[in-house]
Amino acid sequence: MRKDLIYPIAAVIATAGLAGCGHGKVADKQDEAMEVSVAYPTIDSLVLHKSYPAYIQAKHYVDIVARVNGYITAQLFNDGEWVKAGQPLFTIESTSYREKVNEAEAQLQTAKATHEYNTRQNADSQYEAMKKALESDAVSKMDVIQAESAMKESEAAIRTANAVLENARLMLGYCTIRAPFAGHAASPPLMDGDFVAGEASPVKLTTLYDDSGVSVYLSVEDSQFLEMKDTKAGQAVDYNHIPVIFGDSIVNKYTARLAYEAPAVNKATGTIDLRLSVDNPKGELRPGMYATVMLPYALDPKAILIKDAAISTDQLGKYVYVVNDSNKVVYTPIKVGELYQDTLRIVSEGLSPADRYVTKAMLKVRDGMEVKPVVQK
Repeated sequence: MRKDLIYPIAAVIATAGLAGCGHGKVADKQDEAMEVSVAYPTIDSLVLHKSYPAYIQAKHYVDIVARVNGYITAQLFNDGEWVKAGQPLFTIESTSYREKVNEAEAQLQTAKATHEYNTRQNADSQYEAMKKALESDAVSKMDVIQAESAMKESEAAIRTANAVLENARLMLGYCTIRAPFAGHAASPPLMDGDFVAGEASPVKLTTLYDDSGVSVYLSVEDSQFLEMKDTKAGQAVDYNHIPVIFGDSIVNKYTARLAYEAPAVNKATGTIDLRLSVDNPKGELRPGMYATVMLPYALDPKAILIKDAAISTDQLGKYVYVVNDSNKVVYTPIKVGELYQDTLRIVSEGLSPADRYVTKAMLKVRDGMEVKPVVQK
């Protein structure tokens, strides 16, 4: 009889023990929920930008040419060197032009001497005497006209000699070719000893680039341009400090000024051409480089910002993990905008200010997983 009673009692104890073990596993499971760092989006008033590819040209450049005939006797700069305004760049053989200056100076001296001797001492006094004689009918009017003509011819000879001398000196000056402004001089296509016929047609010797500033060219969709020029947006957006990115090799940050808007839309592309002006104090921006222009177009008074490191990418696009009110992870696709202050990214769609997003250990969480969120401040 007693043996029969033992088994039910043991069964009850065993069942109770199992039940107790079950409650322990549930408690352990709750305790084992992984802690994850979460944060709420930052809300801020921001100017919105759109990126556009662009290219660089020198703000000012000119072809340096030879304007006289002769052999190049010297190149006075190194290829690609920075030169000062007025610095000599080339010299052309000048012997024949110097001789012409000497000849012109001699001709001028002769003309002056002739004028001094024949006109002032002879024709001028003769002219005055003849005028008096004419008044008393002692000479004819023709004699007076001839004397006056001789005086004017001598004066014209001096003017002609001066003009010849000025031109000769100008041509001699062309034998030394100088930089019209400061900049980088390109490698010349000609060498010392080459002959140039500059008098017939100007011959290019090099190109001088003033890269103290550069021009950045880009094209913008007409619809985007109209939004950019909207009155409300225009009041809030600064077009004198447009961010420009020149690639990983350029670590310095640059901003540009909007310098030109094309007056008409390009019918073939539906875009409007813009030109920006960028100061280049370090001289590291060169013509031919490419850039990315972050063109401002509107103001968002309540922009949503999250940590850029919290954003992941899959075949569908960008996404983050959000922890809902039940502390479960939710895979959340988003649309993003530009980077802000190097670490934050603008979210244009997919998140609200009240959403808690996972900031760390994104590879350890998955959709539907129950977690213990720890809010970061």
